[in-house]
Amino acid sequence: MIVFSSFDQVLSKFNYCSMFNRLIAAILPWFPKKFIWLFSSSYISGETINDAIRVAREFNSRDIKVTFDILGEFIKTLDEAETNKKEYLDLIDFAQKQGINGNYSVKPTSFGLLIDKEVCYKHVREIVARAASYGNFIRIDMEDSPCTTLEIELFRKLKKEFPSSVGLVVQAYLKRTLDDIKSLEDLNSEEAPLSFRLCKGIYVEPAAIAYKKYEEINQHYIEDLEYMLSHKIYVGIATHDKPLVDAAYGLIRKYNVPKNMYEFQMLYGVTPRLRDSIVAEGHPMRIYVPYGEKWFGYCTRRLKENPRMAQDIIKAIFYKG
Repeated sequence: MIVFSSFDQVLSKFNYCSMFNRLIAAILPWFPKKFIWLFSSSYISGETINDAIRVAREFNSRDIKVTFDILGEFIKTLDEAETNKKEYLDLIDFAQKQGINGNYSVKPTSFGLLIDKEVCYKHVREIVARAASYGNFIRIDMEDSPCTTLEIELFRKLKKEFPSSVGLVVQAYLKRTLDDIKSLEDLNSEEAPLSFRLCKGIYVEPAAIAYKKYEEINQHYIEDLEYMLSHKIYVGIATHDKPLVDAAYGLIRKYNVPKNMYEFQMLYGVTPRLRDSIVAEGHPMRIYVPYGEKWFGYCTRRLKENPRMAQDIIKAIFYKG
């Protein structure tokens, strides 16, 4: 008979069993919300704007910047898009009045990108204009591959009007990414450099358009990062992977990149020790702070996209319940 000394040992037997992960990911959305929140509360600041401001203040007190994200994406009606826009405008006004050192991230599908791209543009433009009125900044998140070209087009249009107030996320696992970066270089300038958040990518995409292996993804992440740092493009180095952090350190030294041309970025609640070590080395850091009443849908969608997260939820239930 096999005896396990801890629940971690039990889970370790399933760590590479994708069937187990998918099964748990399929079941967990049917659990009561309070169970899912045991996991989610470590990675989401809360349901309200006050929760997000509280977390932001804590990071600011440690000289760490933030970016706010109101949860909600892939809406079904344009009425939802209007509501989401108003939430962001209220957030920007409130956070600015509170003196928070942070900016804002938006998912275009929250504003109707896949319903009516012109309506989406008008909503996002209004949000960017509001941030720009405070001298602040909006980051356009990159979503799954049906949105990629649309979101690049949206960014290009807004960058021309608000050169210093809008940036874009790019995903290293997409095979098109380096070409996309190069295609936008006509918008780069010393006064208003292009600004990208470089992440690996979380959505499940076909092998025809996305690298699948860990080593391949990391190799292209470093390739994309080196291109940006060597071409005077501002980059948010968004990773929780120590080898990529170390590679970034080397590239920053190689190209003598000033601190006003890069920052490291991490998700709230993820790899705090690595985060603190980067800050201790004197590098700028920004934390992605999500919040909102739609946290449950966000978490269950992330489970479908990344079933291995299910193990973390099960751990949280057993350890905290």
